[in-house]
Amino acid sequence: MGPLSPRLLMKRGRPKSGRLGRIRSLDLSGLELLSEHLDPKLLSRLKQLQELDLSNNQLEMLPDNLGLSRLRVLRCCNNQLGDVTALCQFPQLEELSLEGNPFLTVNDNLKVSFLLPKLRKVNGKDASSTCSQAENLNRELTSRVRVISEELVASGGTQVHEADIPEKSPEATAVQEPKARPVAGKRPDDVPLNLSPNKRVCTSPLAQVEGRPTGSDGSQPTLQLEPLYFLQCHSKNNSPKDLSTQLWACAFEPAWEEGHTGATSQSVATCGGEAVCVIDCQTGIVLHKYKAPGEEFFSVAWTALTVVTQAGHKKRWNVLAAAGLRGQVRLLHVRAGFCCGVIRAHKKAIATLCFSPTHETHLFTASYDKRIILWDIGVPNEDYTFQASQLLTLDTTSTPLRLCPVASCPDAYLLAGCEGGCCCWDVRLDQPQKRRVCEVEFIFSEGSQASGQRVDGLAFVNEDVVASKGNGGLGTICLWSWSQTWVSRGSQSTVAVVVLARLQWSPTELAYFSLSTCPDKGIVLCGDEEGSVWIYDVRHILMQQPPLPATPQAPTQILKWPQPRALSQTVTRTMVNTVVANSTFTYLTALTDSNIVAIWGRD
Repeated sequence: MGPLSPRLLMKRGRPKSGRLGRIRSLDLSGLELLSEHLDPKLLSRLKQLQELDLSNNQLEMLPDNLGLSRLRVLRCCNNQLGDVTALCQFPQLEELSLEGNPFLTVNDNLKVSFLLPKLRKVNGKDASSTCSQAENLNRELTSRVRVISEELVASGGTQVHEADIPEKSPEATAVQEPKARPVAGKRPDDVPLNLSPNKRVCTSPLAQVEGRPTGSDGSQPTLQLEPLYFLQCHSKNNSPKDLSTQLWACAFEPAWEEGHTGATSQSVATCGGEAVCVIDCQTGIVLHKYKAPGEEFFSVAWTALTVVTQAGHKKRWNVLAAAGLRGQVRLLHVRAGFCCGVIRAHKKAIATLCFSPTHETHLFTASYDKRIILWDIGVPNEDYTFQASQLLTLDTTSTPLRLCPVASCPDAYLLAGCEGGCCCWDVRLDQPQKRRVCEVEFIFSEGSQASGQRVDGLAFVNEDVVASKGNGGLGTICLWSWSQTWVSRGSQSTVAVVVLARLQWSPTELAYFSLSTCPDKGIVLCGDEEGSVWIYDVRHILMQQPPLPATPQAPTQILKWPQPRALSQTVTRTMVNTVVANSTFTYLTALTDSNIVAIWGRD
């Protein structure tokens, strides 16, 4: 369909008239119209237009200046609209239909109630409930901001309870798994959450910090991080009494600003129990919450797909993969608020998953069945569903806990931290074997006991340096060189890593505290059994000339647990299972064993 013409408008307008200014109702549905076909100069001549049908086209946006000030009914179903802000140009609008626009979200439905004060119907339903929900949200946010401000000043942090946002669940047959969680034995049951009010309480809105104020070379100032929010958004039945749901993994959403090197996201996905949440770190609002009854989520990962619309335009679409106890991967279209695919990946629980950094549709899943599988999830079809295909199967000798594509050659090699050590596989797809065994096992100390030791933390600090931790180096995090280690390999199947430095960490014997890195800032992060967050700026360490100090390097700083209040008691102790920062290190999210998501902001 080309640009609109006066003749076409008069043909499809009612009442029939030879003058555009007399048309009151206009049907432009099913014409394959693009946004650029809506000519404001032409449409503004429809001075009496009250009803407009733009359904079943390929519109990605509405022009801002259509000049239809008397419009009362607008139908835009089954298009590609991604924003509703332009609707504010229709102040008299009473009825609106937006169904079938996959890039619009529940939040957009709330937004239209603010933009259109005379709105009576949305998608054929009474708009009063939406308006009431929006008003309640506005009151809740106003109240929450006031409470947060008061509590932060008084105690250095507060706990916020979040209500569910209902999401569409996938209708899939569950793989029958035993009720006992595979990682239930992660920590001893005799390590209770201490709720005693007699412990020290934070009295400053800034985090309590331990560690040196500057680095050993005098160039590393302490980062000013402030505790912003403490959320219980994974509570069973939204119960404020739930301080036992364990939270396992989180990941920041890829930034939407394409081509902007400084772009960073403030939305973080978290998982634990039967829920996956997406939280805005700036406001502390749970933007989306997805529940799968009977599931327990252990891992989440984002990818940014490039999809082509019916109009032939490329669009960026962030997809969240979530997996856990049932061995299924759920592919969540977060902005549209529904699950658009389920991969029945393994017969046992999935411990972790990650997307390839170079192939946006390639997904690795690692399971308690001692297999790692590489999937191609594909791109969604016209019904926004996925058809995944299996590319590789990698066999392990023990349970894989962490996955890490090699930063300098992610298409060639994959590292995995496992219960029995750190292993590497060749994942090149141009090789004939579709089922492969571990090619190399890396060890972190000499001697007969060097192999077979758990590695439960693994991440690249930069293109070459790997950070890892496990029971082979109690109380330390190891920094080692991938390239130097790989060169020294020769034909050996077991290779000692080339250690660059060791970082001092908690002496705990408890396991499964996952470390993470912020490569753009040269930062390593790890939680501990006391609720603290250990932060290491390792850039100055890696610039030192050998030989490096034999003693482990102290952290840049330690953020002590801010001790928020729950049920009129101070939560004085918890375990931080995972801590992750966004790429610019403006927000830091820590997940705990006590159903608390802690969000910190950098001053």
